[in-house]
Amino acid sequence: MAAGAFFFSIMSLLVKLAGSRLPPQEIVIARSLVMAAICGAGLRRGGIPAAGHKHGLLVLRGLFGFGSLSCFYYGLVHLPLADATVIQYTNAIFTALIAVVVLRERLRPPELLCLALGLAGVVLVTRPSLLFPTSARLPLVPVLVALLGACCSGAAYVTVRRIETEHPLVVINYFSVISVLGSLPALLRHGVLPRGWEWPILLAVGVSTQAGQVFLTRALYLERAGRVGSAGLVQIVFAVVWGALCFGEIPDALALVGAALVIAAVLALAPVGRALAPVPGSPSIPGNGP
Repeated sequence: MAAGAFFFSIMSLLVKLAGSRLPPQEIVIARSLVMAAICGAGLRRGGIPAAGHKHGLLVLRGLFGFGSLSCFYYGLVHLPLADATVIQYTNAIFTALIAVVVLRERLRPPELLCLALGLAGVVLVTRPSLLFPTSARLPLVPVLVALLGACCSGAAYVTVRRIETEHPLVVINYFSVISVLGSLPALLRHGVLPRGWEWPILLAVGVSTQAGQVFLTRALYLERAGRVGSAGLVQIVFAVVWGALCFGEIPDALALVGAALVIAAVLALAPVGRALAPVPGSPSIPGNGP
């Protein structure tokens, strides 16, 4: 899982690099095309029907995934790398909340406390101007977009739980195809032709994502989903390192405390993540991105 987290952090780093000139939706479609090609090859090789059976839920998961991916990439481009990663990891909190409504899960008082700690951590990381008028740390709109992406991730995870029996490649394929179709209008309107080093970076976004999924899948075969999701939190550490080395983004003490609170909340909610975990090989374990 640590290897998977490493490759997911590489994906985030590459998105931020490419986003210095390319629109986020262009990066979304590049990643989605690579993933769709890989999934298509896997479906053909395995003789698996690409249409699946639970079409409505598969489309819904794809839409939630596309929304999450778009918001996450927007956050990566407009926020410090570590902060965008911490906010994305609040998807475990949103997963627990959505599960209460959709799956009739019950949250015990300790879990409610964890949700409050996670929210406090996000407040310390982002420091919104409403609460910190003299020391607002991050721009409000990218923070809200990133939080919306984490919420969409939580909805996608719960949707996958309802899908359950579909082959993981079918789930990923729907996600990829819907993301391509969803980002196409923005690409046609605001697209920028990649140049030079941007082509291999766009390809590497898809390849690093696939590598992260491979190691994640292997981890799920070897260990319980709750522990795997918890181990994936090392991605935040990688994000801090890449942000400092590549962009000079050094989090201050309050931001580190906030990140620690989010990590603690996600770790404590690991039993919820384990209960919601989809079949091994699915792309929807809380914490690893959309």
